[in-house]
Amino acid sequence: MIITLLGTGTSSGVPLIGCACEVCRSIDFRDKRLRTSIHLAIDGKSVVVDTGPDFRQQMLRTGIQRLDAVVFTHEHKDHTAGLDEVRAYNFLQGQDVPVYARQRVLSQLRTEYAYIFAEKKYPGIPRIRMHEIGNESFDIEGIPFIPIDVLHHRLPVFGYRIYNFTYLTDLNYISDEELAKVYGTEILVLDALQIEPHLSHFTLDQAIALTERIRPERTYFVHMSHKIGLHREVEKRLPASIRLGYDGMKIEL
Repeated sequence: MIITLLGTGTSSGVPLIGCACEVCRSIDFRDKRLRTSIHLAIDGKSVVVDTGPDFRQQMLRTGIQRLDAVVFTHEHKDHTAGLDEVRAYNFLQGQDVPVYARQRVLSQLRTEYAYIFAEKKYPGIPRIRMHEIGNESFDIEGIPFIPIDVLHHRLPVFGYRIYNFTYLTDLNYISDEELAKVYGTEILVLDALQIEPHLSHFTLDQAIALTERIRPERTYFVHMSHKIGLHREVEKRLPASIRLGYDGMKIEL
């Protein structure tokens, strides 16, 4: 399995319009973050988790030529606003793209992208097939996905475990029952928004504390805002097994 971090930032990420902080002025490419999303290459299959507003740019710059499925964590626009761009893969592959999400997210997509589901379809619109999932294991092309139910303030969000990799973004709470699904993970990608407390995201210290409970071999933090500080400075305070992710990073398992 090869995991590509397509984006590691948030809507308050960098560069932020009008902000003159040192992160927004940084020339370090690792401080330039698009909205958080990942790509999974597994056994010849290509799966993306979340299609944010930067989806097209992310897929172009990483050269991903095939898309077998899209899986959504939740319905916020910084994770769904690029869904229209799957039309390029419809054209390349000559088939619909399967989309997997919980019922609430699918309903939101049907509202926001009503033209996709219109009875009379406009030529060239995205072609997708919706698959409702719940908090039970499902598979995509033989690849097992285990949903992990977490809270993003009061909003339920799905993280996912795929083999010995776990992806948890947009959360500030996970129950012991759901955390039990994560134990034994070798690679963890985890939300760490900023240093200061936040209503709906883990802070850097909270993310470190959760990682120390899970004890994976390697952890990479994502969904970082410009408030977290410079990449090179933040990494100095991290344990050896924890690193900050950066856009385009490839992780092999």
